[in-house]
Amino acid sequence: MTATDYPDLTATAATVVDDLLEQARADMTPLLESSRRWPLPASPDAGSTEPAHAVAFLSAGAVPTAPVAAPSHSVRSGEDLHELGILDLLAAYAEGDASPTTVLAALRSRWADPELVGGAVLAVVDGADEAAAASDLRWRDGTARPLEGIFFAVKDIIDVAGAPVTAGSLLTGDRVAASDATVVARLREAGAIPVVTTATTEFACGAPHNARYGAVTNPWDRSRWTGGSSTGSAGALAARLVPLALGTDTGGSIRVPSALCNLTGVKPTYGLVPRTGVASLSWTLDHIGPMARSAADLRAVLGVLAGPDGLDPAGVPAPTAAEVRAGLTEPAGTGAPTLSGVRMGIPTTWFTELCDAGVLAAWEATVDALRALGAEVVPVDLPDLHRIHDDVVVVLTCELASNQESALDRFSEYDIGTQVRIARGLVPSAVDYLRALRRRVVAQRDAVAAFDLAGIDALVTPGIGATAARLSDVTVEIDGVRHPMQSIVGRNTGIFDYLGLPAVMAPAGFVDGMPVGVQLVGRPWADDTCLRIAQILQCVTNFHDRRCDG
Repeated sequence: MTATDYPDLTATAATVVDDLLEQARADMTPLLESSRRWPLPASPDAGSTEPAHAVAFLSAGAVPTAPVAAPSHSVRSGEDLHELGILDLLAAYAEGDASPTTVLAALRSRWADPELVGGAVLAVVDGADEAAAASDLRWRDGTARPLEGIFFAVKDIIDVAGAPVTAGSLLTGDRVAASDATVVARLREAGAIPVVTTATTEFACGAPHNARYGAVTNPWDRSRWTGGSSTGSAGALAARLVPLALGTDTGGSIRVPSALCNLTGVKPTYGLVPRTGVASLSWTLDHIGPMARSAADLRAVLGVLAGPDGLDPAGVPAPTAAEVRAGLTEPAGTGAPTLSGVRMGIPTTWFTELCDAGVLAAWEATVDALRALGAEVVPVDLPDLHRIHDDVVVVLTCELASNQESALDRFSEYDIGTQVRIARGLVPSAVDYLRALRRRVVAQRDAVAAFDLAGIDALVTPGIGATAARLSDVTVEIDGVRHPMQSIVGRNTGIFDYLGLPAVMAPAGFVDGMPVGVQLVGRPWADDTCLRIAQILQCVTNFHDRRCDG
């Protein structure tokens, strides 16, 4: 394939495309040659390996019973309003110690400080003052809804009615969303209030130095990045600009910045949260989810977001969603936090490779904490992870190229990160792409079989193999050696976008003053199990309560 296959390209765009395609072929050819050595059985012996079988596999899964009770949340009080999390704010409202209007004023003063914002906030959403006043009234008259008066940020690929939503791209011009995405509408219906839109990499896949808005700096070290692509959502949360943010995760874009900014984020089971009204990067990998400062807060929010909307074709079956929501909203237990009876898997390969010693030490300390809480820990390795990792690359880049094909005549206007990935997506053949899709259901079956064989409730892996990347050269450090960021950050996360399994990233400590995380992964629809384990872990550790100076 060359630029001549797209006759509408300008001369400038054609030159850029041809140059990048040459490099893309060099990058993708070894991966594709390896993939072609492992074809699936030929028809009629291929079995149930059509792409649609991957969604069917998830839909057919039973909702696992959570193995432990969720612990009660210890409400924080007596702190500055911007320091309070979701459940803390709800308690303060209920007691009359704060009101949505006073909290909004406290947060708004922080949005005016460029040093705190660090490029995270793109626009302030209209109507927040009126919505806060209405929430004040609801708290006074006893009609408060589940998330009444909780202010949230929205990643700039998720539509908010009347707000500019540009996907971080020069190509989208001055686009204003006509209506709310399903996730925004559901939060509004529950009483939450969207207040800011936050930066993303271009179409959630571009470079850290965004061509339209610039880079978002990490509040823990302003010379470093927050991690993509929910970069502004993470920056806003870590700088205490909001208590809740919406992100998206296609290769790790909720979990990566959560790990690198000391946050808690969840990538739900594929289909649990509708994608309607969200700009697509790679439709079979895209997930929508919340980011906050604790697992307890995420459980409260995910219960609102979960369930089909009748528009997302991959939506969870309604009865399954009802079971998941029932678990997420179940009253807390009354005893001491415990993981007695829980069986946790730990990997011995892949996830522990290409990890800095400090990251591994934090993960090992987390495993020790799980044991101390009563969990049984056993080694579990998922099969064919090298192949899955390669398949993620093929699926993501091909679907991105397909999504952006009609805009290739403006190719030179994409930023370099998006250009590289689109070019890579133009290299595989249709058979290469479909092979990567068809192998997904096989990998899902194998992964769940590995869980079942070991009898585990969840897998706990190191989070991201290094601390946050330097913005100066977009590299990360592993044991004193610099690595290109993109070779590391999605390595431990993209696997589970492909498999569609629920995964939670939780704070696990610090390496040279920078946050690192651990990842908790479950079977299909075990979202609540993963969050409960993370919540129990956060009862006996205080990493998630640590904050930066801004």
